[in-house]
Amino acid sequence: MRKISRRKFVKGSVLTALGLILLDSLWFEKYVIDWNYYDIAKSNDNKIKIIQISDLHFDKLRYFHKTIAKKINSKKPDLIFITGDSLDKPNNTEALNQFLELIDNSIQKYAITGNWEYWGNVDLTELKQVYEANNCQLLINENRTVSIRNREVSVIGVDDLVGGNADFTKSIEDLTPSDTNIVLSHCPIYRDTITEQKGDLNIDLVLSGHTHGGQITLFGYAPFKPEGSGKYLKGWHKDVEPKMYISKGIGTSVLPIRFGARAEMVEMDI
Repeated sequence: MRKISRRKFVKGSVLTALGLILLDSLWFEKYVIDWNYYDIAKSNDNKIKIIQISDLHFDKLRYFHKTIAKKINSKKPDLIFITGDSLDKPNNTEALNQFLELIDNSIQKYAITGNWEYWGNVDLTELKQVYEANNCQLLINENRTVSIRNREVSVIGVDDLVGGNADFTKSIEDLTPSDTNIVLSHCPIYRDTITEQKGDLNIDLVLSGHTHGGQITLFGYAPFKPEGSGKYLKGWHKDVEPKMYISKGIGTSVLPIRFGARAEMVEMDI
């Protein structure tokens, strides 16, 4: 066996490591979706299954989008929540429609805006029409109540904080508090405002996105977080009520890579 010099061994090891990092950041963490499940139901009776989709940054329908839709249909959720940044360009609306058409139309869906819908000059009227065609309501500082399994669920959709005009007070106008109250807020820092303004309203859950889990992290540290993140990065935050979950989302922005922040879908029983 031919002996390999230390220099060649080190060089080969470095190149291999770089290749694995590129494979991980350009493919694995972007397209091999991490499905996370949580049971936060107060009772074992009449559980409601929800799925959160966040930060799609949709440009075109890809194979992994089809696998997401297929898995959603197999889960048979009662509700789907789309928590902003579905689009970042105005000419990608039809591609988003193609994805939504793959999801069972009978599933009630609710969506909110993110900063990129505004920064990308997405036509919100057209976006709303696409959502409505796929049994999805776009909530911009609005609320809706739906009855599922003899339970009333109120969905409160807040406009984006950074690009739009987040107004929690307006979003709960004419709200009849239900058995379960869920707030959709793209920017997680707005949860602090919700905490201050909710008064006696019992909020069971805040669902956010926006951060992409840092998108690029080093040993758990995110060198960059977008405006509107505050101290929050990903996952559960239960330090104060209401508890909040921040999805790392599906797509990417600015740089088309993920490192230490694998794309995520979230499933919960509530």
